[in-house]
Amino acid sequence: MPDSLNMLIAKLDEILADLEAAVTGRDHDIDAVAPEHRRGARNLVRYTALRGQDVRELQNDLMDLGASSLASPEANVRAKVQAARNVLAALRGDPGPWDLTTIDDDLDAGDEILDRNARNLFGPPRAGRHTRIMVTLPSQAADDPALVADLITAGMDVARINCAHDNPDAWRQMIAHVRDASAAAGREVLVSMDVPGPKLRTGPITDGPAVGRARVRRDEAGHLLAKSSLWLVPADLETPPAPAPATSDARPTLTVQVDPAWLGQRRPEDAIRLRDNRGRRRRFIVAALETGGALAYGSRNAYIADGTLLDSDGRTTRAGGIPPVPRRLLLRPGDRLVLTDDLTPVEPPAPGETARIGCTLAEAVAALRTGQPVLLDDGAIEATVESVASGEATLLITRTKPGGQRLGAEKGINLPETHLPLPALTAEDQSLLPFIAAHADAVAVSFLRSVADIDHVLEALDQIPAPGLGLILKIETGPGFRELPSMLLAAMRRARVGVMIARGDLAVEVGFERLSEVPRQILALCEAAHVPAIWATQVLETLAKTGQPSRAEITDAATAQRADCVMLNKGPYIVEAIRALDDILARMGRVQRKSRTLLRPIHSWADQ
Repeated sequence: MPDSLNMLIAKLDEILADLEAAVTGRDHDIDAVAPEHRRGARNLVRYTALRGQDVRELQNDLMDLGASSLASPEANVRAKVQAARNVLAALRGDPGPWDLTTIDDDLDAGDEILDRNARNLFGPPRAGRHTRIMVTLPSQAADDPALVADLITAGMDVARINCAHDNPDAWRQMIAHVRDASAAAGREVLVSMDVPGPKLRTGPITDGPAVGRARVRRDEAGHLLAKSSLWLVPADLETPPAPAPATSDARPTLTVQVDPAWLGQRRPEDAIRLRDNRGRRRRFIVAALETGGALAYGSRNAYIADGTLLDSDGRTTRAGGIPPVPRRLLLRPGDRLVLTDDLTPVEPPAPGETARIGCTLAEAVAALRTGQPVLLDDGAIEATVESVASGEATLLITRTKPGGQRLGAEKGINLPETHLPLPALTAEDQSLLPFIAAHADAVAVSFLRSVADIDHVLEALDQIPAPGLGLILKIETGPGFRELPSMLLAAMRRARVGVMIARGDLAVEVGFERLSEVPRQILALCEAAHVPAIWATQVLETLAKTGQPSRAEITDAATAQRADCVMLNKGPYIVEAIRALDDILARMGRVQRKSRTLLRPIHSWADQ
């Protein structure tokens, strides 16, 4: 036993020396961070030094002796290692005194600092839970203060505005509603705004015919369950068409613009006759006249084109306002696709031709090299660069779903192994920063891949200036994940800083098979830096969209409690999703603190 204790103590002494050597090697970077982050910066450097070693055998040996296994060292790395050494020294019979002076306060100090930093960035937590809830505001939040009040009452702690949508007037209204509802609720709710970032998307495809489909719904035996429906609205170009009224079974309603005078003559029970785009006779009956239009039902499917003649009691009008059918490219493994910087709308290829599609960032096409992977439409299509030429690259499709995958316009392109010579902030992003600094509490920046990107963002914020504006780093690329320790040290020059784990793009970039480990590693790294983290992408998404959660997303939401903030996206049932998440986070907060399990009593097992 003494020999094994000596060996273990020597190994821990070696680790402690490595930790301090790592801190000494990054003194310049640590000295540059804001004073409130100095301790977190040192701990971050120690954590990356520890995780750069394989200590699994050491962990097992420590556990065999009942000492700390070095598990969950994030909050205070040196204290954790020193505590293990003290236990071994006591087992060896050393008389002491034990080395406690080198421990930064105690093992709880890291938790306290992280709580303080989370409060500074996200505001105070709601009673009963540590983890905040961030909610993406829908467009209607600009015109519906009651909706914003409902979000806050349900448990929203941070309102998120995505600047890729809406406009400054709408954002200003949203923020005003948040401030008013927050004051009325008697608690602080902060506002974070995401700048759009560079848009790496597929280019346009020529439109298909302007034909809409009014559909019936039938059961398996062919019995009619729901009729096809038309929403007839006046063809007034100065006024956007009124939205189609909701139907009880959520069946789609085809909106058709018609002559206002013709529409004004319609009455309930009027028959509307037409020949659809296939030449088939169809008949619809006006069921109701409502504000903005008339609702008519039919008993068969109808394909109605722009210009289709509608007849009612001998009076006719032409159907209008029907959007063209979006066209897509069908791709299968073994096909080739030319990715080009030319954004002229492309035609779907004829049999035997190679498909082409544009890329919204010419710099991305120019940066491609032979053999590099290209992921399209959130990774639904995988390809490899086969050859490159001026302004274009030929891709070999390597994976799609069985039977092939259709690729449309405005779909995401991911280049996980391609170095893109792009600034972290686009010109549009920089133009939005003064507005964000004047109205919001934090800004979230996308597409961060290196310390140079952080330097660029900090310089832009200094030029506004915006000393009190919080900065959230969105980690969504492979390089961003790999460079995160250095990027965090650079970002910690600002007092209010956090990280968003954007799991959607991140999964595409690093591979879905790694999605089980990479977000957890980011959480651990942020905890070591005492920097708050946001768990984002598709949390309770099915619940928010349909009102009914899946079992898997409840488990995901429970895991999200390890973050300091969880982000929900918009949906018709978002209030219900907030309430559910509030309950999940409160329950999990009683049994879990970050990666550490808390052994609360389980009363359901009592008296068994």
